[in-house]
Amino acid sequence: MQYLYGSARVGWELMRKTRVVIAKPGLDGHDRGAKVIARALRDAGMEVIYTGLRQTPEQIAATALQEDADVVGLSILSGAHMHICPRLMELLRAKGLEHVRVLVGGIIPDVDIPKLREMGVTGIFLPGSPMQSIIDFINNSMGQAVAPKAEAI
Repeated sequence: MQYLYGSARVGWELMRKTRVVIAKPGLDGHDRGAKVIARALRDAGMEVIYTGLRQTPEQIAATALQEDADVVGLSILSGAHMHICPRLMELLRAKGLEHVRVLVGGIIPDVDIPKLREMGVTGIFLPGSPMQSIIDFINNSMGQAVAPKAEAI
C-alpha cells in the first residue's frame, strides 16, 4: 500500500512508528532500567509496550505477535540470558517473526556475546550503554533487512 507523504509516495511501513516490546524475563525483579529504556524509546518517537516483570519466553513471543512488534528488548540482570534467549528465538521463528529484532541488555559476560549473536540476537547492550546508542541502533537496524542466518555445510 502506498501513501502520499509530502511530495513523495512511501510505503506504510515507513510511516508507522517502530513498535518495541520491552520485557523483563525470568525471576529478576529489578525493572528500573527497563522502565528508563522504555521511556527513552518512547521519547525518541517509538511505540513502546512494556510487559512487566517475570515474563516467560512464551509470553514475550505471544506479545510480540499480538502487538506486531518490530523489536523485542529484553532486560536480563539475573544471568539467565543463555536459557531465555534460545527459547525466545525458537518461539519467534515458530510464529513467523524472524524479522523481529531482538536486543538484550544487562549483565552479559563477554564469552556469551558471540553465542547470542549466533542465535540471532541483533543487539547486546551492557550496563552503562548510552541511551542514544540504543535508540540509534534501533533506528539504523529498522532500515536494514534482517539477514538470514548462515547455515553450516
